[in-house]
Amino acid sequence: MNKKELLKRFSSRLIAIERRSLLTRDCYIAEINKFLDFLEDKKILLEKSDSVSLTAYLAKRHDEEGIDPRSTAKAISALRSFFRFAKDEKLVNDNPAELLESPKQKSTLPEVLDKDTVENLLDNINTNGLKGSRDRCLFELIYSAGLRVSEAASLNVNDIDIEGKIAKVRGKGKKERIVLFGKEAEDQLKLYLSFTRPKLAGKIDKSKALFLNRRGRRISRKGIWKNYTNYAALTGTTSHIHTLRHSFATGLLENGADLRSVQELLGHANLATTQIYTHVNTAILRENHRRYLPKLNSIRERD
Repeated sequence: MNKKELLKRFSSRLIAIERRSLLTRDCYIAEINKFLDFLEDKKILLEKSDSVSLTAYLAKRHDEEGIDPRSTAKAISALRSFFRFAKDEKLVNDNPAELLESPKQKSTLPEVLDKDTVENLLDNINTNGLKGSRDRCLFELIYSAGLRVSEAASLNVNDIDIEGKIAKVRGKGKKERIVLFGKEAEDQLKLYLSFTRPKLAGKIDKSKALFLNRRGRRISRKGIWKNYTNYAALTGTTSHIHTLRHSFATGLLENGADLRSVQELLGHANLATTQIYTHVNTAILRENHRRYLPKLNSIRERD
């Protein structure tokens, strides 16, 4: 089996059997393509590859590309998945990637923005043009419903129930869930659907996508990331688009929402993933305590 056919069959497995997202599929295929090139360069047959050759590959990636522990862990995940596939295809006898230990990663809290900062960023988007009008609606919905970028990009017009203020989104592994959005997002959607989207779509609307680019096609994830980064820079913040989702979750917990409800709204498979936001809240409380009670803190430090 040549490399092209091998990657094609591995790609099909990732989607059909492992139910990976398209983004994960693309990352895994890119990683394994590099790994197969490494084997070819070193004249190592796939069936002869072992934990030593895999370690040498990861070391090469680190030395030449400077990949960090997080990227190394993703590479190991891709290798484990690939060798599971290769073993099932009778191309190898075992999975040497199972012997690899993922590097420990530094625990970092997700970046969040307070409500005033988010509102300032959204309010400063120039909505006079079609692009600005679309982006105002798009980012308002992402923030109001706590969407991932991929979920926002994949929304279709018929996924939105404006009167009910709900949307049907497709999350990781193509799992569908219902999310809620607020009054501001409702108003923006009404304006976008009645005026902006028809202008972007043109006379012949061939797309079922909710958010369109200037060519009348579905907006891409990269397009969303790029546009948000530009707006964030204009308002003096270096935040990333995913920060809106983090801010949504933290805001819910700050106002008394329970973890299970937040888990459902975010589409987290594991409650432990949602619990990170409780640590964010604690960090915010500590910072506010330090900032607004400096006298009390200085007394305690002397004590």
